[in-house]
Amino acid sequence: MNRVRLLVFNPVLNVLDYRVPDGMATPLGALVVAPLGPRQVLGIVWEPDQLEGEAVADSRLRPLLEVLPVPPIPAPLRRLIEWTADYYCAPLNAVARMMLGPMAALRGGGTATEYRLTGVEPARLTPQRAAALDALQGEQASIRELAELASVSDGVLRGMVSAGMLEAVTVDLDRPYPRANPKHAAPDLSDEQAAAADTFVAAVRDGGFQPFLLDGVTGSGKTECYFEAVAEALNTGKQVLVLLPEIALTENFLRRFEARFGVPPVLWHSGLKQSERRRAWRAIVAGQAQVVVGARSALFLPYARLGLIVVDEAHEVSFKQDDGVRYNARDVAVIRARFEGIPVILASATPALESLQLAESGVYRKIDLPSRFGGAELPDIQIVDLRSEAPERGHWLSPRLVRELKLRLERGEQSLLFLNRRGYAPLTLCRHCGYRFQCPNCTAWLVEHRLSRRLACHHCGHEVPVPDACPECHTPDCLVACGPGVERIADEVAEIMPDARVAIVTSDTLNTPEKIGEFVAAAEEKLIDVIVGTQLVTKGYHFPELTLVGVVDADLGLEGGDLRAAERTYQQVAQVAGRAGRGEKPGEVLIQTRHPEATVIAALAAGDRDAFYAAEAEARRDAGAPPFGRWAAIIVSSEDEAEARDAARAIGGTRPNLPDVMILGPAPAPLSLLRGRYRYRLLINARRSAQLQDVIRQWLGGLKFPPGVRVGVDIDPYSFV
Repeated sequence: MNRVRLLVFNPVLNVLDYRVPDGMATPLGALVVAPLGPRQVLGIVWEPDQLEGEAVADSRLRPLLEVLPVPPIPAPLRRLIEWTADYYCAPLNAVARMMLGPMAALRGGGTATEYRLTGVEPARLTPQRAAALDALQGEQASIRELAELASVSDGVLRGMVSAGMLEAVTVDLDRPYPRANPKHAAPDLSDEQAAAADTFVAAVRDGGFQPFLLDGVTGSGKTECYFEAVAEALNTGKQVLVLLPEIALTENFLRRFEARFGVPPVLWHSGLKQSERRRAWRAIVAGQAQVVVGARSALFLPYARLGLIVVDEAHEVSFKQDDGVRYNARDVAVIRARFEGIPVILASATPALESLQLAESGVYRKIDLPSRFGGAELPDIQIVDLRSEAPERGHWLSPRLVRELKLRLERGEQSLLFLNRRGYAPLTLCRHCGYRFQCPNCTAWLVEHRLSRRLACHHCGHEVPVPDACPECHTPDCLVACGPGVERIADEVAEIMPDARVAIVTSDTLNTPEKIGEFVAAAEEKLIDVIVGTQLVTKGYHFPELTLVGVVDADLGLEGGDLRAAERTYQQVAQVAGRAGRGEKPGEVLIQTRHPEATVIAALAAGDRDAFYAAEAEARRDAGAPPFGRWAAIIVSSEDEAEARDAARAIGGTRPNLPDVMILGPAPAPLSLLRGRYRYRLLINARRSAQLQDVIRQWLGGLKFPPGVRVGVDIDPYSFV
């Protein structure tokens, strides 16, 4: 009998055996539909010896129903799925699910109906229709997607269709993408850039697994270097994947890509419409999508002819997923390149310590770009000691920083103020009774956002209007904002420089590619004098007239007990400093701090990155921390606090006693309540010789928990909250 073993997409089951009907072809990697009880389930034909499961007698096998009309999942991707599941202690089918597109993409062919504005505008409009008209300018999507964009009901839009305000458009779901031209606008590279580009081009031409660390200072032209490798891949008919850490960086990258290759790349991220995701997925599996630019989830897509992977801003924490399958896309990208037998380029001005260590040990080949392109100089960095140069009472900008801001405004130059804290103030309290506004779902204060007039939790999204009186003592006009956020800094700039044009740049204000594009265009056209932003502005942007960067509170990232706090602070401040002086005019950076003697602050002031990394490496070595040791976390959560505590204690009580593994906890997590779930954590510190994943699997494998308890494993954690 012809039988197959499937990896099935079912939350309870992983592996099932089925009979193959006569005449049905089921190559390894084929996507199939199979019966499961009264329902149908999607599965992938897998190597039987790679999936654990008890064999079922031939007589009990049910027949497969259908083989879906998409190419089989290639063997290198199947091996990557297995490796990721094994390394990150995740269910195999949860990892495999990340390589699937929308279910409609698996069927193929056909058309879809989308809607767009006609330009017809009745004399009288309801408030909902007026809001939809404003929100949907230039948009085309399904009724449901348009309703989400406009924050109105489907019924409002269907009424607009009847009124002639929206028209239906038939869209070919599989229409091809325009072809990129590798010779469209070849750049004029410096000698340093040309040498780096030649190395990458040769690696793409020769093929084979070759991992590179492209270590270049901000403004050195790293993108132009790896674009030459992209061009070589296009010349040889290979596909390219470029991973970006933030969707916010996509718009800027698209413009640079289109200028170089004549057309935009294919996008893949969570902000795409379903029809766009469907079209992109089918073009990727067919090999028609030449260059795919996306967030970390693009890493698992089933490319037909992958020839190069680029991870831009490879140091970014955003590449680490903190829920579901907790993987680091930077590291998995290198593993995928190894399975595919292709080059991979990790590009960064501030590489992760782990990447530098792998380069020093010879695992990665390090390519340096130590100078800025076009003769531009690195900015002059100065420290402002807030203990001796304190801001005025009720203000957050030091007198020196205020003077420099005013000087730039007089010169017609741009300034950037960086504070990695969204909203107006991180805490709001009652000056009469001391009541503090706290999220009911999380162990966190509600953050005041004056632009939206809301108090919001940045962890679960809970929002309430700012009340007129204290909810505890009912005293009116008694609420006080404590501490600064970017909105408060923007207000201070408006107070000291009323003529300055100020832009607030956060994930709240730039939450769509269109808004990001408008901001970039306004900054480039010098319609903005002062940019006030969070980490969203620390990377990827190039504004030639920006000559001053002020770091409002460099100590903020050093708080909270994050075991990578110093490295992360160095990376953020160095990246935002790199926005200054990227054109012909010299740049200056003022770093406000109360701890100028801290190692990270001193290294930033001296411009001595190597000294900082050497000190950080020594501290990590002494602590047995990555890259010299291993970390893992076990996170236990439940909606019932006692249930979570008891489950955590049960795990702690059965901990293994091994000489090369140290286990700390369980203890309540710093965010002990998150999204309505009570949380406990255990932290594991192991030597590199320890088989950490095997230890965890054996430890947790024999334990049973109540249905309401979730137990998550985080290998190489970045978040400790």
